[in-house]
Amino acid sequence: MVDNLDNIKIFADGADFKGMLELNENKLIKGFTTNPTLMKNAGVEDYNDFAKKLIKNISNEKSISFEVFADDIDEMNEQAKIISSWGENVYVKIPITNTKGISTNNLVKDLLLSGVKCNVTAIFTFNQLNTLLKEIGEVDTPLILSVFAGRIADTGIDPMTIMKECSDRTNLNKNCELLWASPRELLNIFQAIETKTDIITVPINLLSKLESIGKDLNEFSLDTVKMFFNDASNAGYKIK
Repeated sequence: MVDNLDNIKIFADGADFKGMLELNENKLIKGFTTNPTLMKNAGVEDYNDFAKKLIKNISNEKSISFEVFADDIDEMNEQAKIISSWGENVYVKIPITNTKGISTNNLVKDLLLSGVKCNVTAIFTFNQLNTLLKEIGEVDTPLILSVFAGRIADTGIDPMTIMKECSDRTNLNKNCELLWASPRELLNIFQAIETKTDIITVPINLLSKLESIGKDLNEFSLDTVKMFFNDASNAGYKIK
């Protein structure tokens, strides 16, 4: 099962500067993603400063995606070009629509034609992805399409069918990679591989569980029992 990890790129998702630098040394990690919400929750105060420091310290062989946060399409365009100028390995995250539900497809097309690598984010349906690819046509600039499989699953819908449809469609575009976003457990990595997804972006706290992959379940059971016993003992719990 561990060998299967060669069939997918694992990106680290987060905004913990120290943690991201540590993961930069991990050969399993092929790239990085972040977003304004993660940065806010991590206490990042200066967007530009954080991004540029990260780019300076991350291997230029690993892509890193930063998101625009404007809502006006023209302002998105301006922010995207500034972010793109920060490094050759930088992808610009563009939401599939703005907050008013206005499509960003034309913006993505214009950015790709100008050489800006894009990561289109917050995609939830095959129709959103398919319509985008129809409208942008064939372009040479690299493009990542991030489908939020984890959030789809949160609605009670199995994302596997949607991801397989999306994978079949993105494979028709040579410049395009499909990304499984918002995973909830390590099993999602193998589900992504099964659907022939190119990339999965995994939260830093979930990546700490990679060492559990392939572990014997009987051994895992015993380790769990030991954990409960040791924690109760160390806490000094008594039943009277």
